Amino acid sequence: MYYPGPQGAETKPLVIFGGGFDSILEEYYPNFAEARLNVATLYLLTKDQARARHCVSTALRTPRNGRSQLKRALNEFLHTHAKPSKIVLIGMSMGGYFAPRAAAFEERIDGVVAYDTMYDFGAVVRPVMGAAKNPLAMNNISVAWAYRNAMWTMGTKDADETIRACAACTLAPVAGRIRQDVLILAGTEDHFVPLQQTAEFEKALVKARSVTTRIFDRQSGGAGHCQGGALTLYHAAVFDWLLEKFPARAGS
Repeated sequence: MYYPGPQGAETKPLVIFGGGFDSILEEYYPNFAEARLNVATLYLLTKDQARARHCVSTALRTPRNGRSQLKRALNEFLHTHAKPSKIVLIGMSMGGYFAPRAAAFEERIDGVVAYDTMYDFGAVVRPVMGAAKNPLAMNNISVAWAYRNAMWTMGTKDADETIRACAACTLAPVAGRIRQDVLILAGTEDHFVPLQQTAEFEKALVKARSVTTRIFDRQSGGAGHCQGGALTLYHAAVFDWLLEKFPARAGS
């Protein structure tokens, strides 16, 4: 789904936006497009994500899929559109894993945003899947949803198989390949991702051109996962970073 920007957008980066564990295209527009501030945006839903999983009955089989699908999407886009001067990739939620991993293998990406941190998805999933083994825990709607959605999305049959599948989704083996400018967002009270993963990700980005981290606390209103309820905070962080790292070309 492509939203061309207004006149002058060609002087600014193309922003590619993708979701994560349970994303649908319709949520991308209010999450980002309404605040896109004169940039062109391209929205991706890979076959690994929830709505596509529902539509074509395919599972997230390997952590390599994200990069190959980005490559195919870029090739298709550039076949019909002029090459932007810069391309920035934003990954939301589990997209905080997908986007950096894809950027590690795609030289046409100039900047990447982990919105929010998702350095090790396996570590996020293990406590929930462990709890789901207790029948009483399944009375908790959060545990029950995470358990069932994980098996549906990952194409697995039980908690143990799901844990093994999700363990492959870690940036540890590839973070050292990321050479782009990187923006990491995080909330101090994210109920999915421990804040310590942000520091782990920062430490692993040994070859990144630059690393910028914005951490939101309760007082700011953005302490939750992906700054739910306070999207203007993350919008401001992303666009301030874009203006700093990728200023518009002359004549904008």
